Amino acid sequence: MNGDTHYLWRAVDHEGEVLESYVTKTRNKAAALRFIRKALKRHGQAEAIVTDGLKSYPAAMRKLGNEQRRSAALAEWREIAA
Repeated sequence: MNGDTHYLWRAVDHEGEVLESYVTKTRNKAAALRFIRKALKRHGQAEAIVTDGLKSYPAAMRKLGNEQRRSAALAEWREIAA
């Protein structure tokens, strides 16, 4: 946007429907925390939260107390591909 780097965060349900989207200038723990709080407040607790390998996700989820619900997409993809 206007020559600056921005990051798009998205929450998607099991059917691929976009539930929430959020644009930030940073991709760190604080941004992850804001996004996860916003998504959980609007849509409630999820059975599982699948993320990419970004280290900000587990740090933010640890702060919220729901790190056990997280699974990294890369790990799941490796299991499927095997």
